Amino acid sequence: MFILDKDNFEQEVLQADGFVLVDYWSDGCEPCKALMPDVEELAAQYEGKVKFCKLNTTNARRLAISQKVLGLPTITLYKGGQKVGEVTKEKASKAGIKEMLDANL
Repeated sequence: MFILDKDNFEQEVLQADGFVLVDYWSDGCEPCKALMPDVEELAAQYEGKVKFCKLNTTNARRLAISQKVLGLPTITLYKGGQKVGEVTKEKASKAGIKEMLDANL
C-alpha cells in the first residue's frame, strides 16, 4: 500500500488515472487499525485494478477536512480525481469496501 501525505496526495490521488482507494486513519483510531489487515488483503485481491493508499490524518487534518472526511474510519474510492464511492464508520468493513469496489469497477 502506498503511504500518502499532504505533499504527495494531489499527485498520487487527485491527478492519478484510474481508480485510487484511500484509507483515512489515525493513530488513535482503534477501528481503523483493526481494519488495516482487511484493507491490505483487498489491496492484493484488486492489484492492477485499483491503487490502494493510506493517509494518516494525525498529521494531515486540513487535507482530510478538504476531502470532507469528518469521521474515521473512512475509505474513499477516487477515479480521475473525483470521489466515486465512500464507506464510513460501521460500513467500513471488508465486506463494505468490497461492495463499494465491485459497484464501481
